[in-house]
Amino acid sequence: MRQVKRWLDKALATASVALFTLLVVIVVWQVFTRQVTKDPATWTEEAARLTFVWLGLFATALVFSERGHIAVDFIVRRLSDPVQRLVSILVQLAIIAFASLILIWGGYRAAGRAWTQELSALPFTAGQMYLVLPLTGLIITFYAVYHVTAIVRRTEEAFAIDDAAEPV
Repeated sequence: MRQVKRWLDKALATASVALFTLLVVIVVWQVFTRQVTKDPATWTEEAARLTFVWLGLFATALVFSERGHIAVDFIVRRLSDPVQRLVSILVQLAIIAFASLILIWGGYRAAGRAWTQELSALPFTAGQMYLVLPLTGLIITFYAVYHVTAIVRRTEEAFAIDDAAEPV
């Protein structure tokens, strides 16, 4: 499971960098064609939107890998270790529920309903753009299961250690 996580981390990081680079190139081309040539490229707005959506969701999944999402845990950190572990597991189970219900199931339905809706300037459909939702949901679910397993086995702390936070 750890090897799969490492591979997935590397794949998501690489995809995020590639998508960010592509987004920058698309937006620079959009500005160049609009301002310099006075003949704006028609495909750049949709391409930038599609790229931004995929980049945002892949980067979000990578944050879940590192347990870097927002957590208000200052009260929980004052509780005993077993209670901290229980709360941490409950948080991961809530993440699994959200990813399964909203991203996987809802994303699958959204992609299916929009599968034939063509984008006006790109050779893709809106359904293909929405495929990132269930894909990201599967990845986030994997990470949450990984973290639950690691917390139960005590190979991972109940809450990620925040180096920037000062001790209270």
